[in-house]
Amino acid sequence: MEERKEDLQEKMTVEDTEETPAQDAVADDADNAENDADEADEANADEVSESEEEQDGPGDKADKKFFKKKAKADKKQDALKEKVDELEDKVKRQMAEFDNFRKRTEKEKAAMFETGAKSVIEKILPVVDNFERGLATIPEEDKGSGFANGMEMIYRQLMTELEKMDVKPIAAVGEEFNPEFHNAVMQVESEEYESGVVAQELLKGYTYRDTVVRHSMVAVVS
Repeated sequence: MEERKEDLQEKMTVEDTEETPAQDAVADDADNAENDADEADEANADEVSESEEEQDGPGDKADKKFFKKKAKADKKQDALKEKVDELEDKVKRQMAEFDNFRKRTEKEKAAMFETGAKSVIEKILPVVDNFERGLATIPEEDKGSGFANGMEMIYRQLMTELEKMDVKPIAAVGEEFNPEFHNAVMQVESEEYESGVVAQELLKGYTYRDTVVRHSMVAVVS
């Protein structure tokens, strides 16, 4: 009896684990239904994508692409223009600085030249004074001699070169006293000139390019 019971239990267990044809059919139907649903979803997705493409159209895509490229090119162009403007401004500043430097250098050179020229002229003027003193002391009987004529020629040549350099004597005798050009060292009485007028020139003064190199030493009527 016990053996028969065990056989019946094993038979029932085998029957429970094995699927029946009906169960297999149900399972197949479920799988097919799931596959059909997936295919339907994919078809719907394709239709949505196609509809979006149809809405944009080929022309809209080309326009979007064109405007995108144009925006990118405009941005690049703006960056280049800003860089060019920056470089132009830098060059202009450098040119202005160089022009100021050139003007300042020329002014300094001119000032140095003027200072040097005035210094040389101041050293030559005593030579001119000695020439004039020497010519003034020549006796009347010797004024036509070769020595006197030679001295006179050298003096005239020296004065001509000074005049070419724009060195000119300051007018003194008979002129109203001017402290910018005259240096009064004494006062005298005169019947010929009025008060405040230069009556005598004790040392001749000179200007260089309208700048006084040496004031005239004069005697002024009191």
